[in-house]
This record gives sequence, structure tokens and C-alpha cells, in this order.
Amino acid sequence: MHSRHFLQLLALSALWGASFPFIRIASPALGPWGLAGLRCVLAALVLAGLMTLLRERWPARNAWPRLVLLSVLTVVAPFVLFGWAGLHLPAGYSAVLNATAPLFGVLAAAVVREERLTLRRLLGCVVGFAGVALLVRLGPVAVTTPVLISALACVAAAACYACGAILMKRASHTHQPLPASAAVHVAAALLLLVPTGLSVPAMQPSTAALLSVAVLGLVTSGFMYWISMRLMREIQASAATSAAFMIPLFGIAWGGLFLGEPVTWGMAPGCVLVLAATVMITGFNPFKTAATR
Repeated sequence: MHSRHFLQLLALSALWGASFPFIRIASPALGPWGLAGLRCVLAALVLAGLMTLLRERWPARNAWPRLVLLSVLTVVAPFVLFGWAGLHLPAGYSAVLNATAPLFGVLAAAVVREERLTLRRLLGCVVGFAGVALLVRLGPVAVTTPVLISALACVAAAACYACGAILMKRASHTHQPLPASAAVHVAAALLLLVPTGLSVPAMQPSTAALLSVAVLGLVTSGFMYWISMRLMREIQASAATSAAFMIPLFGIAWGGLFLGEPVTWGMAPGCVLVLAATVMITGFNPFKTAATR
């Protein structure tokens, strides 16, 4: 992997990790559906603007059904699920649970026969799910029914990302990254139009919430999605998933720094197991990657 690819992955991890505190701020004020919808509208606008500026052509009509499916798996479902979890879970929790995406990615790749499910990867899945259980059980948040359901929502969102990554990798080879990214977010905005409209009366927007959704829509949702699709064309899928390894570290750090969320030693065993599991199932070596040119 070239050094520029590694630096881009590091930047993606930092920005995606920062998205969880922003979700935690905006979701209570705007609601999960409203937050997801506004996020997608802003992302669609910025990507469509880039399309016009760079004179890119939109995907052909027959390509849209697959792009809509990609939109549901990588944008609509995860945004709503993480937004709902943001009502109950600290940002750091959601970020660590998001790291289960590579676990589901291995299982999904095995099902579609793109990768072989080895004993090491299977053991990694077991270790990863054990880490998730420990994180929820030993962290600073009391284990209640809403907390457990929110944790399951985060895991479901990670599973959607994992399944969508397979389609995203294929789309990166059949479409230019910017038109595909723009189409995905336009489709997401249209799919969320009605539920977002219905949630407007219950919204209680604040300056912090509006600024948060602006950053989420313009940066972490739109621009970063385009960058990640560009990376998909240049590096292996297993290397691309390495961003998920570092997201929890940034998510916990940003949540502690800017939201004052508690960071306790009780979270350490779950974090270690989740990160160790993702390394086991992908064979990712950060030191080797950083040194490879």
C-alpha cells in the first residue's frame, strides 16, 4: 500500500470517528429519521455540485436499481440505525460497535464465494462478538433494554455496511466514483423524503444540532463517501476495511474530548477483543501497511 493510501485511510478513520459525536448531538434534536434525511440531502447537493463542476455524467438508467440497493445498505439503513442508537448510546460505544463490520464482511464474502472462510477468520468472528458482549456489559452505561436495543441497532448497521461493501467494491469497477456516490445519496434522499417530512413537527433544532448535521452531510457523508469509493478502486478490499480498525479509537477520543463521555477501563477488554478480531479475520498488519510502498 502506498503511503498516500494509508494517510487517506487514517483521515477517513478520524473523520468517520468524529461522525459519532455529531450524531449524538443531532439525533435527540432532529430525530433519527430527520437526521438521516437531512444528512442525505446535504450530501446529495454537495456531490451533485461536484458533478456539475467537474462535468461528470450521471449513471445510466439501467444502473440505478443496483445503486439504489447500494444506497439502502450503505446509507439509508446505517444512518437511521446509528441515529436511533445515538438517542441512548455514547458516541464511543457506537464507534466501537461499528468495528464489527469486518466480521460481517468476512461472512458475507464467504456466502457469495468471494473469500474463503478459514478457521482463523471464523475464530475471529467468535472473538469479535465476545468483545461486543463485553463492551456492552462492562462499559460505563447501565445495561437497560433501550441500551441493548441500541447496541443491536449499531451491530445491524455494521452488518449493512459489510454487505454493502461487496456491492460498493463492484460498483467502483463499473462506475466512476463521483457519479456512483452522487446517485447513491440522491436515491437515499428520495427514499427518506417521506419519513423525514413526517418527523419535522417533532424536531427541536438547535445551533449545535444544525452545525452537526451540516458537518455530517457535507463532509462525513458526501465527500468522504466519494473518497472511499476512489480508494476502493486502488486498494484491496481487506485493506479498505482497515479504516474500521481505527474508527473506535477516534470515536471514543472525540466523544471524551468534546462531549465529556466517560472512558473507563471497563471498556478496554471489549475494545481489545473487537480490534483483535478484525485483525484476525483480515490479516491486517498496520506496521507492515504503513511501511509498504
